[in-house]
Amino acid sequence: MITERIQALVDQKIEGSPRARELLAQLEGKRMRVVVRYLDKELVARSMGGTLQLSRDDSGAEDVRLTGSPLALLSLLREDAAAVIRRGDVALTGDAEIGQRFQELAELLRPDLEAGLAQVIGDVPAFGLGSLVRKALGYGRAAAATQAANVGEYLTHERRLLVPRAEGRQFLEEVDALRESTDRLVARVASLEAREDT
Repeated sequence: MITERIQALVDQKIEGSPRARELLAQLEGKRMRVVVRYLDKELVARSMGGTLQLSRDDSGAEDVRLTGSPLALLSLLREDAAAVIRRGDVALTGDAEIGQRFQELAELLRPDLEAGLAQVIGDVPAFGLGSLVRKALGYGRAAAATQAANVGEYLTHERRLLVPRAEGRQFLEEVDALRESTDRLVARVASLEAREDT
């Protein structure tokens, strides 16, 4: 039921986008499998030339696989997909060129999540769910950033396995100054040798 509604929204977006139809023609016969971690759910998007067929039970080999937790996959709807992939929130494996085309297609077909949900469950619940998802994603990012900072401080100050940022910056500046002095000394020696030869 939900897959059919999503399929209808995707078809509607494709109809209004010439670039999406062009990408679908380039991707004809290609499959992208979306794997939702922790829920053991999969969705396969297969280009059929002019349409994108969504299926939950496609056993064919995929060209690209997108794997992530439910919240990470939802963040693809709200943020730049490349940034989400670079952060490592989701993993994209398979043919890189096909993956890039599917990524561009997904950005063109990106639904307005709340508008789509409103058609399924109504305006007020859709707004509430959208707010909940935004808060959960924001909390998750803030918690991950805090955890990374805590681990960094522990490794830097408690275990002394990492160099504090200020000390590292000072060391690099001193290395640069030493390199410049060495370059000047080499140039001076070369100048003196050239003078001796004449």
